[in-house]
Amino acid sequence: KNTMIRKAMILAAGFGKRVQPLTLDCPKPLLKIGNETLLFKTITLLEKFGINEVVINIHHLGGQIIDYINKSKFSLKVKIVEEKNKILDTGGGVLNAIHYFDDKPFFIINPDTVWSLNYLKELQVMEKIFFENKKNKCLLLLVSKSMSFDKSFSGDFNLENNIIQRSAKTNLKYIFAGLQIIKPEVFNNIDRGIFSINKIWDNLIQHQELYGMKSSIDFFHVSTLNIYKELQTKF
Repeated sequence: KNTMIRKAMILAAGFGKRVQPLTLDCPKPLLKIGNETLLFKTITLLEKFGINEVVINIHHLGGQIIDYINKSKFSLKVKIVEEKNKILDTGGGVLNAIHYFDDKPFFIINPDTVWSLNYLKELQVMEKIFFENKKNKCLLLLVSKSMSFDKSFSGDFNLENNIIQRSAKTNLKYIFAGLQIIKPEVFNNIDRGIFSINKIWDNLIQHQELYGMKSSIDFFHVSTLNIYKELQTKF
């Protein structure tokens, strides 16, 4: 079927500054929650969904991620894209790897969220919603601030009729949960280099073309060292 997503990108290049000193010698995606790494939880969810190829961008301590992937024997195909000289940020990192996605929609997932198979149904619903609306070029999974374990998030967006806005700078009720479906075409007129995915989102918001879906799952996210320590006791 044409309405199926087969590829995903995992953003794994960051320095993990807010969880230092742990990330001085371990890249953040390899931190463990319970006895599994954040990266394992992320890849396992994608595998179960039916993704058969994943692209992982790396920079900080990237060699450890390569070794981990080689040891782990996942059933899906893994392509590593190394941002050698400089880190390209969330938008630049995706654009740098865009040729892997053959102009077909793909997932972008952030391994800082503690993913679990509870999310499987939500990925399936997102995929369905995405293809039902021809205008949809980018669909974000959002979660209400009230469902976040970390209470310090100020909020990223509001949502009206599945369309994302953030003109109100205060009282933003939703947090980006770290998962989106995106069409490569949204990068068409963007120059390569270092930039945040927010640049893409803001372009879409201006045309009321950034879509959101609400998650109904409690949101656990490795945001700071203290939160990480608290999550260790929960899982």
